[in-house]
This record gives sequence, structure tokens and C-alpha cells, in this order.
Amino acid sequence: MLDLNHLEQYRENNRIEAKKALGGLPRSIWETYSAFANTLGGIILLGVEEHPDKSLHPVNLPDPERLVKEFWDTVNNASKVSVNILSDRHVRIEDVGGNRIIVIEVPRAMRYYKPVYVDGNPVSGTYRRNGEGDYHCTEEELRAMYRDADMKTQDMLVLDNMDFSVFCAESIRAYRQRMKLSRPNHVWETLDDKEFLLKLGAMSIGGDGKVHPTSAGLLMFGYEYEILREYPQYFLDYREEYDDTHRWTDRFISSSGDWSGNVFDFYFHVYNKLQLDLKVPFEMAGGFRVDDTPVHQAIREALANCLINADYYGRRGIVIIKKRDAITLSNPGDFRVELAEAKSGGLSDPRNGVMMKMFNLIDIGERAGSGIPSILHVWKQQGWNEPVITQTNDPNRIKLTLPLIKSADNKKALIISADNKKQALIKTTAQKDLIISYLTDHPSATGTDLCDLLSLKPTRVRTLLRGLIEEGIIVAEGGNRNRTYRLKS
Repeated sequence: MLDLNHLEQYRENNRIEAKKALGGLPRSIWETYSAFANTLGGIILLGVEEHPDKSLHPVNLPDPERLVKEFWDTVNNASKVSVNILSDRHVRIEDVGGNRIIVIEVPRAMRYYKPVYVDGNPVSGTYRRNGEGDYHCTEEELRAMYRDADMKTQDMLVLDNMDFSVFCAESIRAYRQRMKLSRPNHVWETLDDKEFLLKLGAMSIGGDGKVHPTSAGLLMFGYEYEILREYPQYFLDYREEYDDTHRWTDRFISSSGDWSGNVFDFYFHVYNKLQLDLKVPFEMAGGFRVDDTPVHQAIREALANCLINADYYGRRGIVIIKKRDAITLSNPGDFRVELAEAKSGGLSDPRNGVMMKMFNLIDIGERAGSGIPSILHVWKQQGWNEPVITQTNDPNRIKLTLPLIKSADNKKALIISADNKKQALIKTTAQKDLIISYLTDHPSATGTDLCDLLSLKPTRVRTLLRGLIEEGIIVAEGGNRNRTYRLKS
């Protein structure tokens, strides 16, 4: 929440837009409304001007009540705005230092309202937010919004142009064997493969009255070259990057041609790789050693979430990277629920609901939206640094970083015992992500603030900050003793 009495501390960014509005309701307000609704939400300030140093300052609106009425009249006009996602509590008049301004809080639109567009044309009137600016959505982004708006999940699509031959028989056999172990004597156990896939949702009745694969079936059990017919951007990539002198020390990709290339087989191959180096505490139960720990379960959950919630029409594919100090999992698509809701749990809105069901039947994944909270809880129990979730646009991607580092006093330090003779501070994407996340929620930060956040020495923090400045992500302001950092406008 903005501290309106200290507006000068803030800058326009991906969540704040200021407009002077002394000449009336600005036309560009609707582009910003669309952009905030289609991205992460944000706050529009009317009666606030930007000074040359980018600081924000209130000006007195002569008749804010008239502007508020004009705003409501327009936002409820379907020929101007595709949908009104605001309620009375989202628009208010505030007194800031004797100046009356208008605060409009635009929430992130629910997926079934997207795209939120203006002037009656989704192609030319759909915007998203990037930094301090609104930009026209690309055709790719628009298509992704329409896919997510459908009440059916993406993987329910029946592929009328395909038949049973697209499936890898060995993948089906392996899945059925795993389901038999998880659910012995299940009523589907005696069915032939075609009947089994029909019950599972991997096949369905098409428009021609015949049985065809569904998108879920194709992705889970199909051959890679068949999957590419429906998903031209499909690509699964697992890499181990243990040695800084090489791009990777091990790699497993869907396009290699020496295995099926489907999601089901990829999951188990990658999970086996991820869990190899996990330290398993010695524990006995019923006379047998217990080798499955909460960390194993959390990694299975994270990998399944990555695969289940991917938009397989999106670019760059699934990328899983294992390093000595962290595991990162990234997939095309953005969150279908608010990130805060995903972290708190209890709300599940998978992009590929049939695939989720398939994984659930072999005891992989959570159905009640508790996956991310479970992962966060396990990492906290281990005393490891908190997992970091980031999402980016153009193209839409979600990345989960799982640090495998214990920090002193349970703080967010990224210090590990290296294999060499002395301890070293290791640069990781997680460190930079934590700084970016902090500056998203705060207008600025000092070096001391960031040292406390990361539990790192000032020299290390300065190195990280220099890197972020060189990458054009943040800027530094002020002299050495009073220097602050903020996201670049």
C-alpha cells in the first residue's frame, strides 16, 4: 500500500502510474487500466505530477468529484472498456498535504475476463505493463489470454486429426504399471489400452463421433514428433551445470530422438537426476530404511507443478537446471491466480487439469492448491533460503528457484561450503531475484537494507548491485553515504 504522505519516495514503475489530470480525465488512463488489469494490477494516481528527478508530487485537482463520475461513466461503457473489474472501494478521493487527488486501484483481472481491452477492439486495444510504460500486446500474448480464459483447461482439447498411433506404447505400459502399484486392483486395471486411455482422459470422442487423443494424452504419452504437430514450440530441457568452465555437464532434451520425448517419461528421468545428490537422513520404519523425505516429496511437487501448469503453445519450453547450490524450474505461461494466493494455498486453477489428474493417479502432485505452500514449508524446515518465484512477460514465463543452501541463523544468506579449501560467496540468480522482489515492494533501498535482507557483507552486495545496474534493471541515486537503489523506470 502506498504511503500517500511520502509520495516523493515513489517512482512510476510496473505497479504505479501518475497523471496530472488538471485538464480533465486523461485519454491514456484507459490504456493503463487495460495494462494493469492484464498484468499484475496497479495504482493510477490522478492529480500527481512527475518532477524532472522522477519523484512524484501531488497537485490540487479543482473538481475531483466530477472526474470520478466521468471515470465511472466511462469504465461502465462497454464500447469503451471491455469489462469493469472495479468496485466502489477501488476508487477514492484522498487529501494529501492539502491537495485532493484520486487513487484508482486496478486489480489483476481474473483469467476469464482477459483480455481486458479498450475501444472495442482486442487486437489494437489490449495492453500490458512493462516498467513504467504500457505497451500493445503481441498476437502471441493475446492468444495466450484467450486460451486461459476458456473454462475448460487447455489439455481437454480433442485432436480430431490424430489417432491411437501417436502414442508411445512403452510410456503407456510404464504409466499403467505405476498406477497398479499406487492403486492396486483399480477398476480400470483390466481394460485394454484404448479403453484405459479413454477413462483416463488421454482420449475422447471427437466431432466426427470417433475416439481421438486429447492434448493431455498427446503430451503425456505421445512421441515428440507427433507432439510438435500440435505444439510447434514444444521443448523439454534438463541441464546439470556443475562446472563454470562448461555450458553443462549433463543434458537431457525432448528432441534427441533416442527416447519418446513426452512429458511422462521426462518427469521420471528428471526426478531421478534431481534426487541423486539429496542427503537422506537414516531412518527406519517397519524394519525398512525410509529413503523418501519431505525434500524428495517437495521436489516431486515442484517438478509436477512446472509440467502441469505450462502453456505448451508458449515459447522456450520447459527448462530445468540443476546446480550445486540451487535447482531452477521454468515454464511458459503466467500464474492463473495471484502469486500471493498461490503461496498461501487452498486455491487450485491448473492450466492442464487432465494432466494433473493423471499425475495424481500415480500419487504425484497435490489437488487442493497446497503444492507451493508445502514446498515453502519444507524449505523453511531445512533452514534453507526461501524459494523464489518470479514471472516475466513477453514471453510469459514462470521460474521457481529452489536454493540448496543453509544460511546462518536462518537468514537469507547465500553462503555454502564450497568444494575448494575455503568458503566462498556464490553468485546465484536467487540473490538478484530477492533484490528485485524487494524493490518491487519498496520504492527504494539502501545498501544496508539489502545487506540485512540477504545477510551478506557489503562488498558482496555491492557486486550484486553493480551487476543489476549493468543489466539495466536497477539504478543508483545519491552519493556514497546516502546512496539508494530502485528499479529502473
